[in-house]
Amino acid sequence: QVHLVESGGGLVQPGGSLRLSCAASGSAFSLYVMGWYRQAPGKQRELVARITSVFSTNYANSVKGRFTISRDNAKNTVYLQMNSLKPEDTAVYYCNADSIRTYWGQGTQVTVSS
Repeated sequence: QVHLVESGGGLVQPGGSLRLSCAASGSAFSLYVMGWYRQAPGKQRELVARITSVFSTNYANSVKGRFTISRDNAKNTVYLQMNSLKPEDTAVYYCNADSIRTYWGQGTQVTVSS
């Protein structure tokens, strides 16, 4: 069982930045593919960014050049640095871990508004 806890969400003005963190339990964190997903009201959950065990990354087209995913295996933590935030980035952001099973965090709210 893997327990994921997100933090770092909040209210930010357009053009601002936030950094989300996701702390994972367990001793096999370095082997997991870690991802950030988001779900806006009335919309389906969508992939934002993923990072593999060998640090390969991929991003949704809508966030390329603005968001950066990274991981610190020594801290069992994955990060999402979000810059140049737009109102359309407003959503609940979820951390995801893929191993033999898929695990989800409880989500953290990000609101981009003036």
